Amino acid sequence: MTHDVKEIFAGDAPPAPAALAAKVRTLAPSMTRSMQRVAEAVAGDPAGCAALTVTGLAELTGTSEATVVRTARLLGYPGYRDLRLALAGLAAQQQSGRAPAVTADIAVDDPLPDVVAKLAYDEQQTLADTAAALDTVQLGAAVTALAAARRVDVYGVGASGLVAQDLTQKLLRIGIVSHAHSDPHLAVTNAVQLRAKDVAIAITHSGSTGDVIEPLRVAFEHGATTVAITGRPDGPVAQYADHVLTTSTARESELRPAAMSSRTSQLLVVDCLFVGVAQRTYETAAPALSASYEALAHRHSPRGGGAAR
Repeated sequence: MTHDVKEIFAGDAPPAPAALAAKVRTLAPSMTRSMQRVAEAVAGDPAGCAALTVTGLAELTGTSEATVVRTARLLGYPGYRDLRLALAGLAAQQQSGRAPAVTADIAVDDPLPDVVAKLAYDEQQTLADTAAALDTVQLGAAVTALAAARRVDVYGVGASGLVAQDLTQKLLRIGIVSHAHSDPHLAVTNAVQLRAKDVAIAITHSGSTGDVIEPLRVAFEHGATTVAITGRPDGPVAQYADHVLTTSTARESELRPAAMSSRTSQLLVVDCLFVGVAQRTYETAAPALSASYEALAHRHSPRGGGAAR
């Protein structure tokens, strides 16, 4: 298998209005400062910006018309006219209550009921943003590769390492040989063994975690199909990924670091991958799942000698 190192651009189809804010959060860190001002303006006041011409928005943000057009294209729209239509749609959704404003950060003195409400809202918004922005063509290609894989290696450290373990245990239950690697040395030595019918998956919110990128690079160069699950689709990890699955870049706060918020969107992508693979391999996946359920039920039954406590 040969690979072409590629740049990752926005998807071919313009994102739906509801996905615009998520797209801004995902791509803003990699934009120039002038493009960030445009992106922040359209996400913060979609109704106001929808009423502006390209010249008006450039003047509002202290940028140029060219910067406004480049920002629109980076966000996935053919031109500024298409972005204005999306902004008008987003404004209508917000006015109808279907796209509520972002909740305030959790404060140190917030009562627990408020903490629960704010976290629940943020989790729901993270899932909605991830679902809206997820490229189902890329997802389908990753599912196809996993369904036919001889072996799957998944790389992740820290909170992403927990997500890697979740994916591998799911795949194992439907009969797909898979391993999660959080040790960078072990990850690289295993990646060397991967070949064309294998799949390597890197999970990194930042898209720049060296301990995850290096084994993916090795797997990429040895011909394995490679997948990146990341909140930064233009980050270094994408250079070695055949398929990039973008997660929502949820708001980070002092009491809720990125590791917490990113894990929610990563787990959604993992579940999408697993269900997709289970569908493709249903004839073998269904009996494998039944067998694992029966084995666990037997283990926890009194007659099985391992009664649950």
